[in-house]
Amino acid sequence: MLAATNYIPYPHWLNPADNTWQLVAATLVGLMSLPGLAVLYGGLVRKKWIVNTMLMVFAGFSLTLVVWMLWGYNMAFGTLSHFGPTGSFWSGFIGHFEPLARAGSEQGQAVSGANSLIPFHYSTATLAYFQFVFAAITPLLFLGGLVGRLKFKAWLLIVPLWITVVYCVNAALLWGGGFFAQKGAVDYSGGYVIHLSAGVAAFVGAAIVGPRRWQDRENAFPSNLMMVAVGAGILWLGWNGFNGGDPFYAGADAAAAVLNTNVATAVALLTWLLLDMYFSRQKKPTFLGAINGMICGLVAITPSAGWVNGVGAIFVGLIASTIVWIAWNYVSRLRPFSKVDDALGVIYTHGFAGLTGGLLVGILADPGMTEYGVKGANYKGSGNFSVGGVFFTHSWHQFWEQFLAAVWIIGYTAAGTAVVFYVVKFLCRGLRESDEVLALGDVAIHEEEAFPEPTFGEPVASPSHLHPDNV
Repeated sequence: MLAATNYIPYPHWLNPADNTWQLVAATLVGLMSLPGLAVLYGGLVRKKWIVNTMLMVFAGFSLTLVVWMLWGYNMAFGTLSHFGPTGSFWSGFIGHFEPLARAGSEQGQAVSGANSLIPFHYSTATLAYFQFVFAAITPLLFLGGLVGRLKFKAWLLIVPLWITVVYCVNAALLWGGGFFAQKGAVDYSGGYVIHLSAGVAAFVGAAIVGPRRWQDRENAFPSNLMMVAVGAGILWLGWNGFNGGDPFYAGADAAAAVLNTNVATAVALLTWLLLDMYFSRQKKPTFLGAINGMICGLVAITPSAGWVNGVGAIFVGLIASTIVWIAWNYVSRLRPFSKVDDALGVIYTHGFAGLTGGLLVGILADPGMTEYGVKGANYKGSGNFSVGGVFFTHSWHQFWEQFLAAVWIIGYTAAGTAVVFYVVKFLCRGLRESDEVLALGDVAIHEEEAFPEPTFGEPVASPSHLHPDNV
């Protein structure tokens, strides 16, 4: 019988600062989902859909973690399966289908195709949890396109299937040392793997599920703007962990990524406000418009947070917010966008913004912004890494690699999402709740209401769900 390996709490490769920052950053990202997206989406939907929306967020978060432990992490960040010759697409397509099931899986030093330059200074458990919260938020983002009509049990199948079929493949190809990573495409913190993918999935999923009831579409007023503000604030500050944690080390580039994230977001928010004030039909600043601008900035800076300088971050926020504002107000009137009921506009604030930000890497990335550092007096590690856009290198190579990766993300995510939704549609005998259930919402599905009136223990008989605003 083989002797068990003894893992010690403070091995020589563990850096307490790096380990602590990764766990803190992961917690900040987790807060973006719980409660961030739960209260943001809950505040944006009609009152009768608050409980359903929040519960889908909590359930999706939990389902992703189980999948991640059983097979998702190793599929995305484990040893590549090499289904084809070295260097080929199929060689760097996906990792092995296996769980994090041994002591070494959690307490051993983290090793992944994502750290090809210098070793990780923390355990696999730290990296696995950090990457989990990124995986978890992705289906929760595209949930925004589906609220108000999707069967709850269908959602319970969609999340694990989509994480397995779509997310893990995209993550392995761009983050886990897969084919596109080997070709030179980069995605600092998820503009492609998370946001572009979520936008495409929301659009395709909404097209398959079908639109909300016309009564719900015509009366789609937010239930609570104060909760929207709380959720949006958690998203903004939680993004410090989102982008600040992705250098994988508590170094100078992490701080630069945090600063650039906030600069781009502030510029994008103000850009949307000014566009609303001077070019919208109402010519008035709106809070929801500001939130859209904020999200555009956060999403667009994500692919490049530590690879652009401060001026580049300003341009990212300005350009992305302008493009998405135009798409939201004008492109949405054109086919196929006008025919798909993306309830919360995920295709715009995440799809368009993620694509814009990813392509801007190939234009604005400053090679002086080194993620790991250059050997010398201040850095003794092995290797350095930076990215150069055409503005600095006068070469379109990086832009071309970013474009090819975007084409893959859009095409594969659309196809994979369609397969998942049609499989679930067959298994659940439809993806939509009945019209009778849709008229009542939370009470019919969960026997709960977000703001119940006193009913002496009989929630179904509550008069509040029959209020004209909710029917």
